[in-house]
Amino acid sequence: MTQRTATLVGFTAILMWSLLALLTAASGRMPPFQLLAVTFLIGGLLGAATWVLRPGAASALRQPWPVWLLGIGGLFGYHALYFTALRLAPPAEAGLINYLWPLLIVLFSSFVLSERLRAHHLVGALLGLVGTAVLLAGRAEIGFSAAFIPGYGAAFVAAFVWAIYSVASRKFAAVPSDAVVGFCLVTALIGALCHLLFEQTVWPDHAGEWLAILALGAAPVGAAFYVWDIGMKRGDIRVLGAASYAAPVLSTVALVLAGYAEPRWTLWAAAALIGGGGLIAAKDLLKRAA
Repeated sequence: MTQRTATLVGFTAILMWSLLALLTAASGRMPPFQLLAVTFLIGGLLGAATWVLRPGAASALRQPWPVWLLGIGGLFGYHALYFTALRLAPPAEAGLINYLWPLLIVLFSSFVLSERLRAHHLVGALLGLVGTAVLLAGRAEIGFSAAFIPGYGAAFVAAFVWAIYSVASRKFAAVPSDAVVGFCLVTALIGALCHLLFEQTVWPDHAGEWLAILALGAAPVGAAFYVWDIGMKRGDIRVLGAASYAAPVLSTVALVLAGYAEPRWTLWAAAALIGGGGLIAAKDLLKRAA
């Protein structure tokens, strides 16, 4: 697989994650650890189902402990924080704070991986950051409640966890993406144990909430991990990091259309900044395509 193809595969994860906040908001009142356990079980089982067509794929689970530590720590840590954030704070605002991770990926890729960061990568990342700031400023006009601060804090920490996981994955580029199946299943087990220890069980009230949970497990908390793993290990990590700024715009639009967020003019200004930043950052990819 060429770097260009792997980068394009990674882009599909960004599209799926644009529905993460919407589906989480639509999943009802299920507590964070329970939601994590259920969705990761779905995602892990769907990944394992593909092994039927690929004999020997399960051998990817034989990995040294640092690989398992990174995979489980990244998936469990990020989503425990993310689901907590969206339960404790408004989904649009918490989701936007969480979307600091694309900027962090672009910066970490330079410092950690010793990859050269060119001017257009920085310009694209900074435009995306400005666009995210515009979105946050628009939400600030509505007013931030102190009761939401723990949720905002969880979203902020989650951004660092996901950026570190994504960039560090490049260090294990030789690990097959099928290993992610094992990470998902163990993450589901840990989530279930934490749920039994710290939470009260809450099941969905109606079919719509069940559908949202199934969709979460199938795409944003399922297939997205596998394609993102390919993009991080074989694609252009700087382009993917900067292009991820499209996700907060798509996510916010989805929340607005579904009635979970109020539309404001700042949304469209941010869309232009974030979309333009992604195009600038992806200049290398577009040149290769031409």
